[in-house]
This record gives sequence, structure tokens and C-alpha cells, in this order.
Amino acid sequence: MSSTKLILQSSPHLRDDDSVRRIMLTVLIALAPATVASVLMFGTRAVVVLVLAVLGCLAFEAIALKIMKKPLMPYLTDGSAVVTGILLAMNLPSGLPWWMVLVGALVAVVLGKQVYGGIGSNPFNPALVARVFLFISFPTAMTTWPVPGSDLFGMGADVATAATPLGVLKTDGLAALMSSDSNLYMNLLTGHVGGCLGETSAIALILGGLFLLLRKVISWEIPVTFIGTVFAFTGVFYLVDSSTYADPLFQILSGGVMLGAIFMATDMVTTPVTRKGMLLFGFGCGLITGVIRLLGSYPEGVSFSILIMNGFTPLIDRYITPAPFEDKGGELQAP
Repeated sequence: MSSTKLILQSSPHLRDDDSVRRIMLTVLIALAPATVASVLMFGTRAVVVLVLAVLGCLAFEAIALKIMKKPLMPYLTDGSAVVTGILLAMNLPSGLPWWMVLVGALVAVVLGKQVYGGIGSNPFNPALVARVFLFISFPTAMTTWPVPGSDLFGMGADVATAATPLGVLKTDGLAALMSSDSNLYMNLLTGHVGGCLGETSAIALILGGLFLLLRKVISWEIPVTFIGTVFAFTGVFYLVDSSTYADPLFQILSGGVMLGAIFMATDMVTTPVTRKGMLLFGFGCGLITGVIRLLGSYPEGVSFSILIMNGFTPLIDRYITPAPFEDKGGELQAP
């Protein structure tokens, strides 16, 4: 008798060299340009928010694992808590009080991830859950935007603040927006505008997105359809009334579109698994973002749009399924 053993186990049977730790490390590298840009623009305040968010997420992750009687390793060292912390910081203004940053870390880790069973089980993006929680709970603090370049190496309470370009557009109109900054589009590209840490430099975010695409950590469907839908939807309004609505280039470069489309909406846990599902997901995110920006009372809608579409992900995965494979002449082919 042969001593060979037949091992039976459940799917998936396909293996890949990528691990959670490797994927998270790749995401951190992709976030590096935007992280550096935020520090260059907002100085010490940005560093404080980034450090507190990361340390807070790590601490609350460890506490949650202990309470749930799970081992700290490998969960605490797989990089997911660090990525959540960086993404949370990228969704916060640099002047946010330290304790609010820690509240955000608590909400992101505990309410956004661990209550559902931990990494891989959360239905909503944890960083965006925390951002929306903070926005609803502390609207004044979450909409107070330090001016880039002011108080770079200090923590003075009298740091200059100003509205974001989207805020100026919503409250004062297009004419006020265009007259407020003669180099508006260049500043949107380089990051010299007010906003969250990750809502400044479009160039830094695009560089990170290209790196993720090259490393095949994300695919093109969600970011392209997200950004393209925002461009097309707002472009229609611009063509109808260019004296009221900003052009679509401004819409995709401002606010959180680039950050959301590249780093938040592409989260593999909370988004569809099929190509058609991804296209529908990106379209829905872009459409909801455009509707909130142009027709709603809020100047920005990226966070809400992604969370809403996160809720639709199970339905999309259920009703948009890949074609089954058939054995045709000894080869597996889609019918």
C-alpha cells in the first residue's frame, strides 16, 4: 500500500504569493507620496494627526483582539491597522484635536472592523466609518481647515484657516471661487489648498494609484469609472450652465475624489469581486458623489457615496456573477 495521503480541504484551491502583509506594505508605499505632501503642506500638525491615528488604531486593535480572545499575532503585525490609521488620518483636517483623532481610531477599528469579525469581514470601509462618525459628531472641528503653509512647525491655536475650494463654491458661488485663487488648478495638482490631509495633492495621489495598478493590488475598473462618472455627470451641468457650475476638471481634482477613487473605493474587502460589479460600483460612487455635490447641501459627497455603495456590494456580488466554465475539448472555457 502506498503511504500517499489524499488531503481534502475547502476552497479556495488557487494560491497566490501575495499575503495580507505584503499587500498592506504595497498600499503604504503607494500612500507615501500623499503622506509626504500632507506633511510638507501642513507641517507638525499633519505629523501629529498621522502618528496619533496609526498608534490609536494599533492600540485599539490590540485591545479588541484581547477582549475577543484572539492572538495578537499575526493580526497586529499584518499591516492592516497601520493602513487603516493612515487612511483615517488622510480623511481628517490637520487641526483636529488629538482626542478626536483617537475617537476616530476607536470607531474605525472597533465599530468599523472588529465587531464584524475583524479583517476580511467588515462590510464598510473602516476609515470612512470613522470619518462620517466624526463629521456628524463634531461638524465644526471636521470642517475647520488650516491654510497650507501656516504654522508649519508649531502648534499655535491662532493658525490661519480658510474654506476649501468646494466649500467656497457651495457657499459663495463659482465667481467667488475663480477669483479666490488665480492658480487654482495648479494648486489642486500640487496640494496647496485647504482640506483633509489626503485631499490636497492630486499628483501625489495619482502617483500612488499608478503604483498600485502596476503592482496589481487594484484594478482599473473602480477608479476609472468613479472618476469618469464624476467628470461626465458634472460636465453635463457645466455645459448647461457654466456660470453656476464648475467645470468637470475642477470637480475631479478637488475634494476627495482622487483619494476616494484610488484608495478607499478599491478596498478589496468592501467592494465587488467581478469586473461588471466593479464597474457598477464605481459608477454608483461617482453618480452619488456628483448628486450630493451639485444638488445636495453638503459640498462633498465622496465618503457617503462609498459607504452607500459598500452597502450594495453583497447585492451586486449576488446578482452579477461571473460566467461558469465548461469543459470544451479538454480545456476550461467560458460558455
